[in-house]
Amino acid sequence: MQKNMTVKELPDTERPYEKCLMYGAEALTDAELISVIIRTGSRGERCVDLAHRILNAGPDGLLNLLQLDVKQLTKIHGIGNVKAVQLKCVGELAKRIASTRRRQQVVLESPESIASYYMERMRHKAQEILMLAMFDSKSMLISEKVISVGTSNAALISAREIYRTALQEQAVYIVILHNHPSGNPEPSREDIQVTRKIKQSGEILDILLMDHIIIGDNRYFSFREQDILFEKGRE
Repeated sequence: MQKNMTVKELPDTERPYEKCLMYGAEALTDAELISVIIRTGSRGERCVDLAHRILNAGPDGLLNLLQLDVKQLTKIHGIGNVKAVQLKCVGELAKRIASTRRRQQVVLESPESIASYYMERMRHKAQEILMLAMFDSKSMLISEKVISVGTSNAALISAREIYRTALQEQAVYIVILHNHPSGNPEPSREDIQVTRKIKQSGEILDILLMDHIIIGDNRYFSFREQDILFEKGRE
């Protein structure tokens, strides 16, 4: 592409909207896909060039749509509130589409399937969040809820809130998940102690805690896989 040409002056095969109509969205580059969403560039700049600057605004390319908030996006010249909200909504849609596809593959007995389902939603968070996943007697995922949002290094875990929610949803089994913003999913001593207390509380109510999964950066730690829900020595 010649930078001195406007989008309208480009041949159809190089104009993102027309290129999508001719060849399908899969033929577009990341920058071209973004340019179709934002539609216009800044003064004297094509939308594709603005899209390239969005991709270069952080170290992670397309993940900038998830990791940068509206305030950070609007610091990019040419991005106002409307474009920033559009980009954030596109990022959220991408997460939900991926999550919807994985939901059908969630298996209570497979920590990997549960971790995969929640990975993209949780691994980008700057704060720890605690998620409760609830399952019925047939081990089907029936509901989920964010129980708490903590600081950058600690989630506020409330057994009372966990089981109150589980009872409302008539859950038989539960899995709790939280993320480590550091990217390292290895549990702390406190993580292990709190998990055992939550498990004991559930046994009284006849609601079984089946796993505690810690989400890292494309990695996870499963208490069930590591067989430490009952193990005393790891504390």
